[in-house]
Amino acid sequence: MTAQTLTDFAAPLRLLRLLAVEHAELPAPDVALSTWFPDRLELTFHDDFAGFEAWRDALGIDPAGVSYGVQSGGRTAVLKVHTEYGGAEVHLTGFADVPTADETRGGEAA
Repeated sequence: MTAQTLTDFAAPLRLLRLLAVEHAELPAPDVALSTWFPDRLELTFHDDFAGFEAWRDALGIDPAGVSYGVQSGGRTAVLKVHTEYGGAEVHLTGFADVPTADETRGGEAA
């Protein structure tokens, strides 16, 4: 189903409002809605996994359900998980830099 009006986004918008009230202390994510998936709320975190993990924990998502991958030639790590919560489908995505060999040894990258 594709969204035809803003009313079609009722479930994810209600959930976003609820989360903003109940979890106002959590890090702010990038928020996305899609006309292709009107029941989906996408929350994306860039630069590190701290925001992703804070939201995953707050939503009660089992860490075992999180998938891990790399992209950009192995330079970017990606965490993904989705769940049903508050009447909407929630997709969490986190991106973080993969440390270079020099960084893991305590040196500076070239």
